[in-house]
Amino acid sequence: MYYIGMDVHSKVTMVCVLDANGKVIYEYVFKGGLRDLVDRLKALKSQLGGTIKVCYEASGGCGWLFDKLVEMGLKVQVAHPGKLRMIFRSKRKNDRVDARKLAMLLFLDQVPLAYVPAPDVRAWRKLIEYRGKLVASRVATKNRIRAILRSNGILAPRGLWRATGLAWLMAQELPEFEVIQREMLLEELSQVQAKIKRVESVLKKRAASEPAVCVLKTIPGVGIRTAEAVVAYVDKPDRFRRNKSVGCYFGMVPCEDTSVKSRFGHITKEGPATVRKLVVEAAWQAIRRDQTMKEYYERLCRRDPNRRKIALVATAHHLLRVMHSMMLSGEAWRDPAAKAAPARPQPLKQPA
Repeated sequence: MYYIGMDVHSKVTMVCVLDANGKVIYEYVFKGGLRDLVDRLKALKSQLGGTIKVCYEASGGCGWLFDKLVEMGLKVQVAHPGKLRMIFRSKRKNDRVDARKLAMLLFLDQVPLAYVPAPDVRAWRKLIEYRGKLVASRVATKNRIRAILRSNGILAPRGLWRATGLAWLMAQELPEFEVIQREMLLEELSQVQAKIKRVESVLKKRAASEPAVCVLKTIPGVGIRTAEAVVAYVDKPDRFRRNKSVGCYFGMVPCEDTSVKSRFGHITKEGPATVRKLVVEAAWQAIRRDQTMKEYYERLCRRDPNRRKIALVATAHHLLRVMHSMMLSGEAWRDPAAKAAPARPQPLKQPA
């Protein structure tokens, strides 16, 4: 049995190899990309023989490297970087020390594992993130157009981004140097919108093949974009030990310090920010459309306007846990406040 700890970077990787007794037998710096690293590990496997375990920290390209190492027959463990910070909190830190610590954690079977989804799920997540960046770019472009109008004292009407609004925008008289800015920004806006439609068409096909997306869309205020993001990042709902762990995974729980007394701060904001943003937006819509979610939100507000943000985040956390339960059971949304109305008695027919 051999244990390999690697501190992987884009061009340089530090490798540390331990034997069955935990003794360092091989330590070297490998210069090259991930594909070169895979070839080097193949040669190392044939040289060492026997069972080999590999551990490295989750980073960019860790999924592709995981797939290649598993194909080689190696036992791979990907370490969670956030939990490693607590373990490796020391004044001496470099690539050589990190690789040796990873190898030692692997030898002791104490690696804080990170979840590595399947290749198709990773590609799905990347496309969702790419759409989020396109939407942010579209918002920035619209804001720059509005800034041009404000700088010239022009009040934009409602429906500015519709066909009539765009025609009105092109008809406005602007200084010479701002006319070209308006035209180029409108061209950029048109291109970004075309890209968003193209990406959403691909995402729609993938969402149609996921039954969990259809189940989550039955929640008032939850659309296809929120449902697909939650399903993609949860992936396998049974991998969470408890329903509360979903909130921790998405960073929707407050920071806690109970060394002296219980103190809670802002939410941790760990995990994918895209999902947090979509779920908070969906929580606002659910509060407006569903009586049960509205009562839950108002109960947390305690009639205090200063608690609205806290109540909104807590409602979004609650909505995430509801989504996780629905993914486990496959059951559609049922409003507990909606009770079956009693049947009205039918009037008796008068005899003819």
